[in-house]
Amino acid sequence: MNYTEAVEYINDIPKFTTKNKFEHTKEMMRRLGNPEAHMKIIHVAGTNGKGSVCAFLSSMLVEAGKRTGLFTSPHLVKINERFQVNHVEATDEEFLDAFLTVMETVKQMQADGMPHPTYFELLFAVGMVFFAKKKVEYCVMETGLGGRLDATNTVEHPIACVITSISLDHTEYLGNTIPEIAGEKAGIIKPGVPLVYDGRNPQSAQVIHKRAMELGCEAAGLTDSMYEVFLKTDKSIDFCLHFGYYENARVTVPYLAEYQVVNSSLALMAMELIDPTHEIGLETRLAGIRKTRWAGRMETVLPGVVLDGAHNEDGIAQFVKTVQGVPGEKKVVMLFAAVVEKNFEKMIQTIAEQAAPDAIVVTEIKGSRNEPAEELGRIFRKYTKAPVTVIADNEAAFDEALKEKGADGVLFCAGSLYLVGELKKILNNRK
Repeated sequence: MNYTEAVEYINDIPKFTTKNKFEHTKEMMRRLGNPEAHMKIIHVAGTNGKGSVCAFLSSMLVEAGKRTGLFTSPHLVKINERFQVNHVEATDEEFLDAFLTVMETVKQMQADGMPHPTYFELLFAVGMVFFAKKKVEYCVMETGLGGRLDATNTVEHPIACVITSISLDHTEYLGNTIPEIAGEKAGIIKPGVPLVYDGRNPQSAQVIHKRAMELGCEAAGLTDSMYEVFLKTDKSIDFCLHFGYYENARVTVPYLAEYQVVNSSLALMAMELIDPTHEIGLETRLAGIRKTRWAGRMETVLPGVVLDGAHNEDGIAQFVKTVQGVPGEKKVVMLFAAVVEKNFEKMIQTIAEQAAPDAIVVTEIKGSRNEPAEELGRIFRKYTKAPVTVIADNEAAFDEALKEKGADGVLFCAGSLYLVGELKKILNNRK
């Protein structure tokens, strides 16, 4: 089997299917020799921001000279993006080598009457085998969906846990209220393992803190009073921290979205748990934050063209705050697509009424989760008088949005990480 065949094999496993029992993943990892047991793992869960927190933590550790694995999802263009060591993605050969190692175990388990691993189970196993072969010291690990029953939660002894902001998303799997979803995310908390969490929402904070206390964990929640923004540019935000070791530290986060102030602050708090003796000094940590790059999250890919993975109500609400900061004389154009299981009408209403773009282009995601562009366009027209152009083909829609933007406007592309991935493919091909 070659690399292309391996990726096709994985893609043929349904991404949204009935989960195997938790014990199935544990048995697979046991048969693989528990490769994750030899790494210092930082486990990150949450609704929004968990990938960014992982990126900030990885960047700080790499800046400090630590050999660091980064396991994230989903990928935008290529599956290898999910597995990075010191910011370098797995090569096709490395990916295939880890995949074939895992498949040997999968075949043994099937011969013993056990089910095939799910899409994410298999990728988790591939990642851990890859990192073990690369001899990483630290592994920054993002959960897939939820926390309590996530494949990543088979890691028994992380060195720290982080829970980012909690909002309503994947309610069909995780619950219909903030406390229910927070309970699922809090499932990653392990006895005695220190925890940092986003404490700005009292409903989620209460659930998370209670679980941490039950398990005897040191726990610290981030609140609004612990950071203060004092400078914004079109490329970065400068802010001060007001807690502990970081009191009055000036942090530069290389994004124009204010939610990255929260995510970078959570990462800095987590670093205190990982490195309480400050072997990694303040300047190294701040340099790591400043140098962080995380694709598809308020990422400027061309002059005046920003890709953002906002794809649920809370993510869109944060996205809108950034759009509202664009100077009034600039034309704002929106390129939007969404998948069927999201509450896209609410997202569209928020964009139309609060971001108030001057022009909108809607397109659609290919595949079974596609929401037709015509339907998205119809809904946009309910909430805005701005011109709405419907173009199903992603590349043609992108070109139309660029044309609408003109020389001095700003184009924001959001609504789905799948859209971000398609646009990055288009840009890569043009390069």
